[in-house]
Amino acid sequence: MSTKASKRTRMSASERREQLIDVARGLFAEKGFDGTSIEEVASRAKVSKPVVYEHFGGKEGLYAVIVDRELSTISSTITAALSSPAPPSAVVERAALALLTYIEDSPDGFRLLSSSTDRAAGTYSTLLADVAIQVSGILAEQFSAHDLDPRTAPLYAQMLVGIVSSPAWWWLENRRMSKEEVAAHMVNLAWNGLKAMEPRPQLREHADSGDDEATSTGQ
Repeated sequence: MSTKASKRTRMSASERREQLIDVARGLFAEKGFDGTSIEEVASRAKVSKPVVYEHFGGKEGLYAVIVDRELSTISSTITAALSSPAPPSAVVERAALALLTYIEDSPDGFRLLSSSTDRAAGTYSTLLADVAIQVSGILAEQFSAHDLDPRTAPLYAQMLVGIVSSPAWWWLENRRMSKEEVAAHMVNLAWNGLKAMEPRPQLREHADSGDDEATSTGQ
């Protein structure tokens, strides 16, 4: 038995780094930045604290590496879906499915990025703002082609991003539906809603009061 133990293969530096990232990602997602300590990361990874400091310099460095990696992954995934040549409805579908696939593959990463109480929240908000800009460009082109005001595209882009991002958080904690089903319902609301848009929408109550005023003035 002692012979086998002596021959146990040690992790390379890169393997150890990945192990520490995996362990810390789970802890940060569970406890947040302030609730996580280097001691706990080292304990779960079964290494000494100096090993963690050697790789990342401290908790801030470790956290920054994880956030940057997760942000890069989700950003490239969604950008690829939005920029792929396809009809607009298919683009919306691919983007929704891309986000849900990321959540499925990296639930702790998504928890870390989207936590409203953690220091990564601003980074995730910036990502959603960037996505909205890309969606706005797609919508503006479609609006112009269908006699809709392209100046309203940024507003509708924010709505679409909300339709996708909010249910994504819900699905993270409620896996009763498959990601394909959730994406289909997202697209059903988003795309079918866009298809039924009025060129110049008005609130019904406001429109009715305007008609009453016009009638009263005419009298």
